[in-house]
Amino acid sequence: MQLYSTKNTNHIVGLKEAVFKGLPPDNGLYMPTRIPTMGNEFFENIEKMSFQEVGTQAAHALIGDDISANDINNIVHKAIDFDAPAVHIHDNYYALELFHGPTLAFKDFGARFMANLMAYYLQNDSQKINILVATSGDTGGAVAAGFYGLPNINVTILYPSGKVSYLQEKQLTTLGKNITALEVQGTFDDCQHLVKQAFIDHDLSYKLGLSSANSINIARLIPQSFYYFWAYKQLKNLHLPIVFCTPSGNFGNIFAGIMAHKMGLPAHRYIAALNANNTFYEYIQTGTFAPKPSVATISNAMDVGNPSNFARIDNFFGNDLANVKKLMSSYTFSDSDTLATIKHVYHNHQYLLDPHGAVAYLGLQKYFAGDASKTLGVMLHTAHPAKFIDVYPNDMKAKIQIPNALAALADKPKKAVVIGKDYNFFKKTLLDIYP
Repeated sequence: MQLYSTKNTNHIVGLKEAVFKGLPPDNGLYMPTRIPTMGNEFFENIEKMSFQEVGTQAAHALIGDDISANDINNIVHKAIDFDAPAVHIHDNYYALELFHGPTLAFKDFGARFMANLMAYYLQNDSQKINILVATSGDTGGAVAAGFYGLPNINVTILYPSGKVSYLQEKQLTTLGKNITALEVQGTFDDCQHLVKQAFIDHDLSYKLGLSSANSINIARLIPQSFYYFWAYKQLKNLHLPIVFCTPSGNFGNIFAGIMAHKMGLPAHRYIAALNANNTFYEYIQTGTFAPKPSVATISNAMDVGNPSNFARIDNFFGNDLANVKKLMSSYTFSDSDTLATIKHVYHNHQYLLDPHGAVAYLGLQKYFAGDASKTLGVMLHTAHPAKFIDVYPNDMKAKIQIPNALAALADKPKKAVVIGKDYNFFKKTLLDIYP
């Protein structure tokens, strides 16, 4: 698998270098030089495949001969040992539930695949790496769990103080061992900015062997394409075009779906559903991409004012808004819209949405404008509602069962280093942690 930088198509690297470096030296993002098309046989026989078989074939098509088919199979089976069911809500509305992994969020797919891929590359190598990752909520917990205890890998997670849920914070601050949490007095964008500065600080990056586990890393996006194919497999027999609606923050999840589309997935359209952090929606409306400071919402994993993966979307569509609009739509919704939808869907259809899923449901509703009879709407339900229990009114809160994986965190002590937004202090902190 060969990859180029979105800022320099002449900068070409292999998969291993792209995975471990995370970002090109020019601060672009790595893109595959070629996104292959899955053959007709794959789609004709997909009903007979397991989730792991679907993922293995998709991964092998993308990665090629860099890794043997047997090793790819082992990586996929170790990483993805849980399901992603397409659950019927009502009419032609379906929820692709992506929260059945160990940390109850879709980030488990990318984090676990990346952890196993890195472990594969490091198995006969004495190299030590330090993973640096910013989180707006679920990425941190998934990365912490995915990499916990792996030899030769340390993980440092930056998260915005007071802007992740109580249980999300517990997931990324209670493990210890090779996992360190930095509580940043700022927003997710501030966390992301510190991470990007560290990567272009070549002395620091070289000294610590820095790598990223955010969706800026291509290893996160490869496995996220799997569940778009898996949704198609589950709904293929309904013989209707599929519209995917993804609650979007840093835009890695929806770009993985666009990669799947390029690989031949017969999806009709992709909707980026946004909360008040609506930079991409305004780009669709005006043609101008104008990043702005993020604002806090109840769908906190989407609180991103400057989505990194916009660079991949822009590059993929040839920097042409008209091409983007041929495949993508976007809508934006308030917290009051989100909460009202959670209540409506629960009381009328007995299905409990988390705040991010509710934004995706609203996106489908807006797109269909009341008529979904000729299309299947698949909203990506990205996190378990229990992770956001404080959002719900008391009558609904009482009905939410806290999974054991979350309940066990309640009494564990939080361990985090509090830092500000100053890069020099952040750099000193890292060097103190990893002398």
